[in-house]
Amino acid sequence: MDFRQLRTFSCVAELGSLSKASDTLRVAQPALSRQIKLLEHELRTELFTRNGRGMALTEAGRLLLARTSGIVRQIDQIRDDIQSAKGPPSGQVVLGLVPTVSCVLSARFARRCVEKFPGISLRIVESYSGHLVEWLHRGEMDLAILYGRSADLHLNVQSLGRDNIVAVGPGGCGLARKKSVDIGWLLRQRLVLPSHSHGLRALIEHAAAQRKIKLDVQLEADSFRVLTSLVEEGLGFALLPPSSVHGEVAEGRLETTAVSKPMTRELIFASPIDRPASTASLAITALLREEVAACRKEGVWDIKLS
Repeated sequence: MDFRQLRTFSCVAELGSLSKASDTLRVAQPALSRQIKLLEHELRTELFTRNGRGMALTEAGRLLLARTSGIVRQIDQIRDDIQSAKGPPSGQVVLGLVPTVSCVLSARFARRCVEKFPGISLRIVESYSGHLVEWLHRGEMDLAILYGRSADLHLNVQSLGRDNIVAVGPGGCGLARKKSVDIGWLLRQRLVLPSHSHGLRALIEHAAAQRKIKLDVQLEADSFRVLTSLVEEGLGFALLPPSSVHGEVAEGRLETTAVSKPMTRELIFASPIDRPASTASLAITALLREEVAACRKEGVWDIKLS
């Protein structure tokens, strides 16, 4: 398989359109179409289904993308590293953040990246820890900040500390007037939680099982912003890191307080273990650590050091 064909395939698969891929790669559409057809001929199978809305991957196409997307990114990074050796870092870096971290870091970190590294194209992907780990393993992501037990992930990891979990309720609910609430009382209230696949849900379920409490969960939300909006509407309480709702609390839309038995989650910095980091990734890693330290110092992010 020719690398140009694989790069074209990867770009079309990501964008879902030959015209968009043509604009991105700056190659005429007929040339891209010819490369896709040559690749399909070599593999003796169709990789895309063509329709009026664009191009969608077939099952074979999804398999090829899963196996080759990391390879294409590594070759692109080699080119970027060679160019960076003559000057400032350049190339694309894909950074994954869990939603409760993204709402604290994304905007301020992106600003610093643009100011300090104009040659780096930063792509921030917000998702839950399980997805971020999968993308790191497949080589589709360079680094991530996520929750989890570092020993279980088979990645290069560094613990950033432990994030506290607090009770969160709608504005005017009275939580702000309390120094803390009993965890048993909180678990008996109507809760708005993420689904069972989420690590935070497992932590809360475990705390309830220890106390033989059946949770009252009528509403689930796997979107962090949907979850906080449901709490804001008075549809239940939640348990979240205080930094993730700092703005809503300041505006009086939400209230928080500590829980009687502290609940924490380990926050880690992770990168792939099976390939060297690019020059651009190393630069972003160093800058990201500086930004996390600045958030701690400013009191924006109350992470307890391990």
